[in-house]
Amino acid sequence: MTEKKSKLAIIKTKPTLGNVEEFINKIDDFQKRDDSFTLMKIMKDVSKEDPIVWSSSIIGFGLKRYNSPATGREVDWLLIGFAPRKANLSLHLCGSLKIHSDALTKLGKHKLGVGCIYINKLADIDLKILTGIIEVALKQNVTLFN
Repeated sequence: MTEKKSKLAIIKTKPTLGNVEEFINKIDDFQKRDDSFTLMKIMKDVSKEDPIVWSSSIIGFGLKRYNSPATGREVDWLLIGFAPRKANLSLHLCGSLKIHSDALTKLGKHKLGVGCIYINKLADIDLKILTGIIEVALKQNVTLFN
């Protein structure tokens, strides 16, 4: 039986040389802009990584090559990050959100997606709980993808 070789997938979302502060300062909504600077500080402090603009919409921290056990394909992706979307702030935690179930009950107003937490504004949530969730997600991702 031959072993499957990994193939690096080419995706549209890639790290850029864009200036993160300029990117955030272009956000029209003051609250979303202010919340983005707060999220950037939290994620930078937790990850000890400098923020990077990915494509034109995500601010990411850390870079890892993920290997899909289902397809064997590899993709370069961020460890944690967020995207200031028009409707909400999308937190990309890139792992199973099941490990955060207890903390999520205490977080405040949010919605969940696959590997993402959606928040309208940081005033709706407990930042201490969010920071703990980000710390756990980062540890999970470093462990899984090293």
